[in-house]
Amino acid sequence: MGVPVQKETVWVQFIAVLCLSGFCTGQISYSVTEETEKGTVVGNIAKDLNVNLLELESRGLRIVSTHNKRYFDVNLKTGVLFVSERIDREELCSNVLKCLVNIEAILYNPLNLHRIEVIILDINDNAPFFYKTSFNINITESAYNGERFPLPVAKDVDIGTNSVKSYKLSQNDHFSLDVQSGEQTVSAELVLQKALDREKQPLIRLTLTAVDGGKPPKSGTATVVINVVDVNDNTPTFSKQLYKVRVSENAPTAMTIIKLEATDLDDGVNGEIVYSLIERDSSTSSGLFKIDQDTGEITVNGKLDYEDNPAFEIRVQARDRGHSPRSTHCKVLVEVIDVNDNIPVISLTSLMNNIREDSPAGSVIAILTVTDVDNGNNGVVKVYISDYEKFTLKSPYKNYYSLVVDGSLDRENISQYNITVTATDEGTPPLSSTTVITVHVADVNDNAPRFQDSVINVYIKENSQVGNVIFTVSAFDPDIGDNSRISYSLVENSQKATIASMVNIHSDNGDIYSLQSFNYEELKTFQFRVKATDSGVPSLSSNVTVNVFILDENDNSPVILAPFSEHESVHTENIPYSAEAGYFVAKIRAVDSDSGYNALLSYHISEPKGNNLFRIGTSNGEIRTKRRMSDNDLKTHPLVILVSDNGEPSLSATVSVDVVVVESIVDLNTQFKHAPVREDTFLDLNMYLLIAVVSVSVIFLISLISLIAVKCCRTDSTFSRYSAPVITTHPDGSWAYSKSTQQYDLCFSSDTLKSDVMVFPAPFPAADTDLISINEGDILNRTQTLPNKHKVRLILFFVLLFFLNQLMVLA
Repeated sequence: MGVPVQKETVWVQFIAVLCLSGFCTGQISYSVTEETEKGTVVGNIAKDLNVNLLELESRGLRIVSTHNKRYFDVNLKTGVLFVSERIDREELCSNVLKCLVNIEAILYNPLNLHRIEVIILDINDNAPFFYKTSFNINITESAYNGERFPLPVAKDVDIGTNSVKSYKLSQNDHFSLDVQSGEQTVSAELVLQKALDREKQPLIRLTLTAVDGGKPPKSGTATVVINVVDVNDNTPTFSKQLYKVRVSENAPTAMTIIKLEATDLDDGVNGEIVYSLIERDSSTSSGLFKIDQDTGEITVNGKLDYEDNPAFEIRVQARDRGHSPRSTHCKVLVEVIDVNDNIPVISLTSLMNNIREDSPAGSVIAILTVTDVDNGNNGVVKVYISDYEKFTLKSPYKNYYSLVVDGSLDRENISQYNITVTATDEGTPPLSSTTVITVHVADVNDNAPRFQDSVINVYIKENSQVGNVIFTVSAFDPDIGDNSRISYSLVENSQKATIASMVNIHSDNGDIYSLQSFNYEELKTFQFRVKATDSGVPSLSSNVTVNVFILDENDNSPVILAPFSEHESVHTENIPYSAEAGYFVAKIRAVDSDSGYNALLSYHISEPKGNNLFRIGTSNGEIRTKRRMSDNDLKTHPLVILVSDNGEPSLSATVSVDVVVVESIVDLNTQFKHAPVREDTFLDLNMYLLIAVVSVSVIFLISLISLIAVKCCRTDSTFSRYSAPVITTHPDGSWAYSKSTQQYDLCFSSDTLKSDVMVFPAPFPAADTDLISINEGDILNRTQTLPNKHKVRLILFFVLLFFLNQLMVLA
């Protein structure tokens, strides 16, 4: 039985220690053939080691091997070393010429170790063999005689004379066998003895036999198949040397434009054709086309562009698949058909971004070029712009255009133009492109500053603080920049010195401020002009009239008129004891320099309080009695009259009046007294008085009219044309006087020419009338006969004039 691996390893180590320690003795060598049966005697160890047989068992002889299997063992009784396991040299010592099995014999007491070498001898137990049973060899039919072709080498696991020693070839007409012996192996080669003909015999089968040197010899075979390869002696051909084809430039990728076909009379691979494109240089067609190597179809492989290349010349090669391939060539002329695939290109070569608004017509703004790389109508381009009113396009040369001004520009109306230039070709369908040219209109000083109103009314209160801004004028200039920067000034005139002392103006913001405090009672209104001037070159300006109205303030107290006074002096008025109720005592008159409500005066008795004897008209200042006198009343009544205006705050003045009651009416100074009337009959009395005055006036008018009519009817009567002022009566009874004149015919008798002319009193203030003076010479120079209708008009005029005069008196 074999010793386990672990134990054998231990024994090996143990033996190595013994050898190092000097316990190992000499080596004994034996030999035995492989495949020997178990129990075969190898040698006698006891004899060879000179050990007594009796000691073998007592000393515990052991056989130790480094192999996994225990091929040998010893008989302790006889001392014979014998085979204990089948020995296969090829398994034990593969590819080794000398196969050795080293074992050790160990004796104990004393310990001795003896090395034993067993040589395993080979026997011819294996036949030669090939790694494949069949081999193919391709030999062209054009191979020359004597050409050699190596054959596969057989293998034999035996060694020495038992290995492969020679080769044999089956009988044939074309080949012989050449065996070559080397140091290690024996090889063989086929030698062509007769030319091959594929058409007669395309396939030859041979048997190769390998024989070893054993006795008896053993052999192994393999089949060698000779494939006679056809000789490529025919060249492919095209039906034409030049092909022409047309393709549109917008042809899609992978579109087939032509299919080529070439023929080859050879068979097999020599007749199989491969198509390819020949790129002889960096042609523009590189990559734009490809060809199917099997079918010969040429397809589009890129984007064709007529504008880059209108035609392509493609060289195509047809090559067979023979071992010595042959090829032929042809040309394919590809004509590219133009399509309208390019839009017109607008290029702006020069541009004036800013153009003055006063630029004349024909001024060039921009120069542009328009190109279309298409051919024919596809490249014919029409150009137009979006704004036809102010600009136009002119074409001095082909494809060159000038954008020019064709109308008046106004920056204040339109400051920027976005002009769209459109270029459209005549292709089908037409293609177009646009570009926008932005033109900025530069400002010129063509607009004067403008005020919102031509006249400005300013209202300020009197006594306002000096330096206050009374108004701010503002002008607008639609220009920009310096052309719209406005400065303000007062316009020089004959009153400049006076105005300059009253107001001033801020040149930048137009603030008008006062230089003095105004007094309504001295100055109610004044006027000046303001000029607004821009900063353009040349500058432009405009004026505005400013009317300043001074608003009255209640800054004046009422003033008592004579004979009364607001001073400390006391005025005395006498009334009779018999005065009835409503008796007129006195009239207080006062004036106020203010105007409006500030000058509206009211009269009141301030002292004594609660007086029940006298009253005063709040609006006319008349002091009258409320009732008759009684014995209990005082003889002297001191009154304090308060005169107040209606301003805010109200101002007032006072006057003292002592009313003295006298017994007799003779003692009264009645020059300024009115007859006492009863208060409740005052209105009736006025009515009676009015009727009496009107009656007297009518009687007077009738007499005057009769007198004038008699004098005007005389034959020697004369008339004079007289220009009189025009008098207008308003519905409220007031009179309006105008210095404009109207012609009137006056009638004078010859007797009256010697006397002064009577002038009727005017019903309006003397300050506003023009006095009429007529002398005899003027009348005589102007006399003429008047018709009857003029007489009637003259009579009616004097009647109306007199009647109006009486009404004024009553009022």
